[in-house]
Amino acid sequence: MGRVTRCYAATMSNPIHLLRGALVAFVASVSLSACSPAQHQPADSAGPPNIVIVFVDDLGYGDLSCYGETRWQTPHLDAMAADGVRFTSFYTAQPVCSASRAALLTGCYPNRIGIHNALMPDGKVGLADDETTLAELCRSRGYATAIFGKWHLGHLPPFLPLQHGFDTWHGIPYSNDMGPDNPNNKRWKELPTFHDGEVVEINSDQAPVTNDLTRRAVAFIEDAVADERPFFVYVPHPMPHIPLFVSEQGRGASGAGLYGDVAVELDRSVGAILEVLERTGVDDNTLVLFTSDNGPWLNYGDHAGTTAGFREGKGTTFEGGVRVPAIARWPGRIPPATVCDEPVMTIDVLPTVARLIDAELPALPIDGQDVWPLFTGEPGATSPHESYAFYYHRSQLQAVRAGRWKLHVPHKYRTTIGQVLGVDGNGGAYDYSAKIGLELFDLLADPGETTDVAGAHPEVMERMLEYVEAWRSELGDSAVEREGSGVREVGRVTAPEPEGG
Repeated sequence: MGRVTRCYAATMSNPIHLLRGALVAFVASVSLSACSPAQHQPADSAGPPNIVIVFVDDLGYGDLSCYGETRWQTPHLDAMAADGVRFTSFYTAQPVCSASRAALLTGCYPNRIGIHNALMPDGKVGLADDETTLAELCRSRGYATAIFGKWHLGHLPPFLPLQHGFDTWHGIPYSNDMGPDNPNNKRWKELPTFHDGEVVEINSDQAPVTNDLTRRAVAFIEDAVADERPFFVYVPHPMPHIPLFVSEQGRGASGAGLYGDVAVELDRSVGAILEVLERTGVDDNTLVLFTSDNGPWLNYGDHAGTTAGFREGKGTTFEGGVRVPAIARWPGRIPPATVCDEPVMTIDVLPTVARLIDAELPALPIDGQDVWPLFTGEPGATSPHESYAFYYHRSQLQAVRAGRWKLHVPHKYRTTIGQVLGVDGNGGAYDYSAKIGLELFDLLADPGETTDVAGAHPEVMERMLEYVEAWRSELGDSAVEREGSGVREVGRVTAPEPEGG
């Protein structure tokens, strides 16, 4: 049996530290620690560790066989979980493309740095130059850095990956549905493919893309190893975001339709990356993290993933929208068959990597914390955060999680309940009139967020509302017309002034 970490503690992110002393009693009241003893000792490092992050698009919590999927199998990811740690309370910072990527790469809540929702192809904003990315962090330590896949943090020259710490990039600047292959898209007509800073194709065939990106990642790793350089490889696959595409050899591989075929092909991509790490002899000095940018786009029906019973999906701050599968592997450093139930978020990846590669944290404040003890299942390890905040619809605070508790503040949301779902890539309907009031859920007893227990826990409500107020003060809340004191400007491109005459 592998180690299981189940340590639910009411915790909150930097920089809101003033509540700590006043909330010690509350933290103790909601902390349930059942961490089994350590089974592994850290291995001696063979130099700076390599970092590989595979970040897929719209994959649901229940879409891997190691998370309960039975219609198809994902053996490479299952093996990765058996060799490492599988997270069961891993969160994306927002349930949408650009915002979730901003959080992963900067360690910041996306609304702190002005990135909201999904950036559009005609937008003039992107990731600001002052923000420090994972790639820049790794490059500061002499790493070779690469991205193969979807960027979606600004498509104009000042915002592209090579301006944010990556040595090379091959992929698309925004989501693959923002092109002519999407039958629901009446607005955007071009989907460019970039190689480094140049557009090399327009509206290319998407069927080979997953395998092509994988081949490029494998080749980059081979070259970095040959050059004896540590490497950071970021593989943000465009799949399984609609419209779905799979290679000729992957068609029918799942026996469960196109979505299953795409999931199986992504699994094989991970297998190819793990194989090259072993073949080149760097397997035991490489951290590999696999996760998803948000939950499934449910209204696409048979072209969407599943939430394994969590409420709602992409575009909502219920668990189905923000809780995602996540697996990490590092032989000799992460004990095999570890399961972590403690809350972790993508904002925590950057500071954790900084610790591992001995890099300085960014000069500007970030929100993430070093959670390496949770990766390794350290006995008694709990989240270093007092709470996590969930924003959506630009800067609207919608929910806060602290330990086992999750409080939703009043907001509207979209739901597929009672609606006709899409078939064969056509989008189904949403009901946009759904509302939730001030409701408290015990995620330990009720992970599906079905029963409001606010009335039964007044002391918890009092503390949770303090967290809400603290987040509103720091990051703002458009629902109550609050501006946060810690919010920074997004990067902007403005039209040049006309020449005088």
